[in-house]
Amino acid sequence: MKVAVITFPGSNCDHDCYKALKLFPEFEPRFVWHAASTLDSVDAVFLPGGFAHGDYLRAGAIARFSPIMDAVHAFATAGGPVVGICNGFQVLCESGLLPGALLRNDTLRFRSHDVHIRVETSRTRFTSAYEKGRILRIPIAHGEGNYHADAETLAELEGEDRVVFRYVTPTGGLGEGSNPNGSAHNIAGIVNAARNVLGMMPHPERAVEPLLGSTDGRGLFESLSAHLSSVPA
Repeated sequence: MKVAVITFPGSNCDHDCYKALKLFPEFEPRFVWHAASTLDSVDAVFLPGGFAHGDYLRAGAIARFSPIMDAVHAFATAGGPVVGICNGFQVLCESGLLPGALLRNDTLRFRSHDVHIRVETSRTRFTSAYEKGRILRIPIAHGEGNYHADAETLAELEGEDRVVFRYVTPTGGLGEGSNPNGSAHNIAGIVNAARNVLGMMPHPERAVEPLLGSTDGRGLFESLSAHLSSVPA
């Protein structure tokens, strides 16, 4: 299973994604530079975290114009699985592959620590290995993770079961201290209408080994592997 890890100038989690993918023998990750015009033959695409193009203007605003994004658009439109993590989520929103936008954290401070997120749906190719309602401990590291969308879009996301992850307290509640950045509806991750494009602010690739303090991110990679294994060659 060939997986493209897109690298922009300023990406700093591309190697994290690559290493996490390498923990699963079935994946063959490869770096793809943002200036490339084709993905070649891949089965999935990851847009990693970092500060693409220095996050000038706003996070992801310049990266959306990178040549490789035309190929990512085409791949996603054809139904290929795409995962955007942190800065990758911002790029997906800026490029129109996901609705809404990521604003400055409501604290106006960069937040870098573990958070708890609840799996809101297992009906995606990225979460089928999780049971709905499971609480995961996953790290965040962002200054612009405050998910915002208009009321109609939020209602659509909720009504179509497209909120994938939600920030919660360690016991799964939505009370004080559950939301690290001010995101609407405590949203930590969403999918598109076709359910093949996932954007999330927490970093599952940093929660795949006991040495990292959590293995709760492994389910995403296990889910993707199961999905790709079921797709006819």
